[in-house]
Amino acid sequence: MQPDLAERLLDIKRIYHEPDIERFSRAQQVLARFPDAERIEVPSHLAIPGLYGNEGNIEDWVRIKREVLVLGEKKALSARRNDRSSDWIAPSTANGCAMACSYCYVPRRKGFANPITVFANIEKITGYLERHAARQGVKPEPDQRDPRDWVYDIGENSDCSADALVSDNVRDLVGLFGRLPHAKASFATKLVNRDLLDYDPRGGTRVRFSLMPAEDSKLVDVRTSKVADRIAALDDFVEAGYEVHLNFSPVIVHEGWKEAWAELLEQVADGTNERTKAQLATEIIFLTHNQDLHEVNLGWHPKGEDLLWRPDLQQPKRSQSGQWNVRYKSPWKGRWVQELVDLVGEKLPSCRVRYAF
Repeated sequence: MQPDLAERLLDIKRIYHEPDIERFSRAQQVLARFPDAERIEVPSHLAIPGLYGNEGNIEDWVRIKREVLVLGEKKALSARRNDRSSDWIAPSTANGCAMACSYCYVPRRKGFANPITVFANIEKITGYLERHAARQGVKPEPDQRDPRDWVYDIGENSDCSADALVSDNVRDLVGLFGRLPHAKASFATKLVNRDLLDYDPRGGTRVRFSLMPAEDSKLVDVRTSKVADRIAALDDFVEAGYEVHLNFSPVIVHEGWKEAWAELLEQVADGTNERTKAQLATEIIFLTHNQDLHEVNLGWHPKGEDLLWRPDLQQPKRSQSGQWNVRYKSPWKGRWVQELVDLVGEKLPSCRVRYAF
């Protein structure tokens, strides 16, 4: 574990855990890693009174992320079909996050607090994934997700680089996909955790480093690694045996946004070697915000909302879950998406755009 990084993000004082959690060796590892933390037994990792759904936690948003950890068992295992960043969404080995990006959708689901939850039954999860990948066999044809492998997103509801500060779940997943013949793990991250360079990925894990212009990131990427540090890590992760892609997300429109993105793309081009450039690909996702999350953010980080909440540029859209989201107005958004795609082609021509919306 990187002491400086772990100490900056985590000072675990309370661990909520399900009954008999120590029957799992992974739970024993986590508890041993934070021996001074108070242990509080709860019936379920999903039902913790005073933590989830408590509007009063807004004022303690970052403190909760720093001081609280949850240990549970992932009981329902399934791989959900996907068609953008991966072929499948793997069953979670963690959810929640130690970071506090103000546009993150996870708080919409968990309600005002989302510290890291670690699932301790890692052997059951990796066994399920190994069997699932074996059933898929050889991928029949190339697609934008991968030309050869079935891709499993292992970090849909968490950041694996932060999860790796808490347990060895991520190390186990990287090792698993390093030996599976027709499958590849994938996760997006905003944290440079150099402990991952000592893993053995053997080309079986794709790390998607999320990037945005540095000034935007300073305002909304709370508790993450600096954008310059993420760029500086790209060559090292390729050298360590990872496939490295980029994740331009969320793209936030404001006065001067295209000039800021041009500068960022030049920084990537200047900061990476030819080996890294040759294997780069990216996904581009423009900001979708949420009215309820906007109200939450006003309680703990209102400055970020000056950038994220722009009614003059945004229009409402009802989500599948019935919530009101806002996204950039059409047809403006379509033009902006194409302009950024063209800018990538101009400034970073070796980087393939996998999809953009």
